[in-house]
Amino acid sequence: MPSFFSNKKLIILLTSLIILIALISYSLRQGNRSTWTEQFVQDVIGGFQYVVSVPARYAAGFFQNVNDIERAYQENKKLKENLANYASVEQENRDLAAQNKELKALIGMKNDPALSDYKKYSATLIGRSYDQWNQLITIDKGKVNGIKNGMPVITSGKRLIGSVTKAGNFTSKVSLISDDQNTNQISAMILPKKGAPIFGMIEGYDQSKGVLTFAKIPIKAKVSKGQVVTTSGLSGKYTKGLVVGTITQVTTDQYGLTKTALIKPAADLNHLNYVLVLDRQAQESGGGGKGD
Repeated sequence: MPSFFSNKKLIILLTSLIILIALISYSLRQGNRSTWTEQFVQDVIGGFQYVVSVPARYAAGFFQNVNDIERAYQENKKLKENLANYASVEQENRDLAAQNKELKALIGMKNDPALSDYKKYSATLIGRSYDQWNQLITIDKGKVNGIKNGMPVITSGKRLIGSVTKAGNFTSKVSLISDDQNTNQISAMILPKKGAPIFGMIEGYDQSKGVLTFAKIPIKAKVSKGQVVTTSGLSGKYTKGLVVGTITQVTTDQYGLTKTALIKPAADLNHLNYVLVLDRQAQESGGGGKGD
């Protein structure tokens, strides 16, 4: 007996077994209720899980926010691209609508009674070459289409833009009324509400102001701002009644002998798409078919 109780390790083992059996028995008697030991262990484990899981959740949330921001950025970028494409398409639609309107106006002019004696060739502008001294456009019609040098060229509303100066086989060069080679060949007139027509000559173009100079107007003629200037047909180059532009200013020359008016061209010479070329030969074919 003394030797048995002297073995401390054996005593500790037996005591531990007794305590363990007692705890198990107590736990079985408690049923679903947790013992203070289980609660302590559970709380310790739960606290440890909380300490570990909270930073993990924040980290996961952070990366999720980063992904959300990246996705929002990509979506915003795509929306901006779509808006840019929409703006481009909208502008194209406006341009097409304007061109369609211009084409309809030109088609209507083919049936204009005032031009019934003239053969008309519709053409499209395909090129432009201009500088301060010379302004030329290229159209997609040439000799094979019946185009000849000297033919007047107009746009919708019978607005004069120039004349054919070099007809090729398939394309032609058109010199605009803003070209100095053209301006000294335009005989023009004003039709007042009362009285006889007022005649003069287009003698220049101010590039900086974008206006034509209508000179040699009789000093006694009643000319005022807003009056419409048309071709007179007297020079033999342009048919009568083509609209040149509107008077913006009237002055008297330095000698007080004639008046000079500045004219804003009726046609927008910087934005041309479609034109009509008039064949004067058609009008004169019955009287011998004289040309220019």
